[in-house]
Amino acid sequence: MPRGPPIVGTDEWGRPVARSVVGLDIGTTAVRGAEVSVRRGQVVLDRFAQVALPPGAVVEGEVAEPEAVAATLKVLWRRGRFGSRRVVMGVANQRVVVRLVDLPWMEPAELRRSLRFQVQEYIPIPVDEAELDFDVLGEHETGGARLMRVLLVAAQKEMVDGHVRAGMRAGLEPVGIDLTPFALVRSLAPAGAMPLAETGEALVDVGAKVTNIVVHAGGVPRFVRILLMGGQDATDALRIGLDVDGDAAERTKLEAAAGAASDPEVDQILEQRISLFTEEVRGSLDFYRAQSDAVPVSRVLLSGGGSRLGLLGEQLAEALHLPVEPGRTLQALRVGRVGLGADELAEMEPVAAVPVGLALGEVA
Repeated sequence: MPRGPPIVGTDEWGRPVARSVVGLDIGTTAVRGAEVSVRRGQVVLDRFAQVALPPGAVVEGEVAEPEAVAATLKVLWRRGRFGSRRVVMGVANQRVVVRLVDLPWMEPAELRRSLRFQVQEYIPIPVDEAELDFDVLGEHETGGARLMRVLLVAAQKEMVDGHVRAGMRAGLEPVGIDLTPFALVRSLAPAGAMPLAETGEALVDVGAKVTNIVVHAGGVPRFVRILLMGGQDATDALRIGLDVDGDAAERTKLEAAAGAASDPEVDQILEQRISLFTEEVRGSLDFYRAQSDAVPVSRVLLSGGGSRLGLLGEQLAEALHLPVEPGRTLQALRVGRVGLGADELAEMEPVAAVPVGLALGEVA
């Protein structure tokens, strides 16, 4: 997907000067921004903020009401006191297609020029209606022909334009659109902390209604799956099962996540809902493992607001027979003057993975 100019300028003497950028995550229930810069070779988180969205403004990962989203983004910028209006926006929904394909070997520059003529048979979107991007995973020979294995990404332009319009109406300058799962790899598997390419790691980011699954090996994405389910499903199950309104159901879910006094009925509802979610994740990873070139998955890292439910990690570990750990977005960053205490940073970290990763794609 298209990128903006490098986030590096020059001072009056022509010396390179780092410029910050804001990774912007437009979720189902909230917008989140993380301003990141590079200083003396170190990545710094300068600002972070989040603001709730009105219901229906974003539906299944797509901007449904641009004006409502734009108004919320203006509030986000005032609250976050961001120093930059340059933003990288993430997309992840059912109008994004990710395919692993084999193409005739060519230089990356040549592939980028000819991509639209190479990939129509692999995607269900007309190429003139799609934004395309790719990641070359490797090469091999079949029948004497030299081929390259490519992770192909196609996103419908109309959907991408919805994100861009909302940002521009808020007075922002979109400099890039990125796939949310790719952002997760940058923030949760930073350079120097990644497993060897012979082993894989599954990253699972649980949003309100969209969950992103990406398997990477040595920092290279090898498999992506986007599920239209998440933490909101647990809230809805509590709302129906307990016969309460949405706000009360959400509070009950958060109390359960915080380890409040156990209620057998609440526990049963959450366990059933999380079990359904776990089966979807297991099915996705089983599909990946069945591929001929799949590498073994050594562990799972969880992020996103929905990951705060303790039962989720426990059930995933049991179902996948793998260690499941919380993603540590802040581990490889220096935290600047974000104005948050230690407890607030810990509360923020699970939902920071996407916006931080989006920003890292431009500044790191």
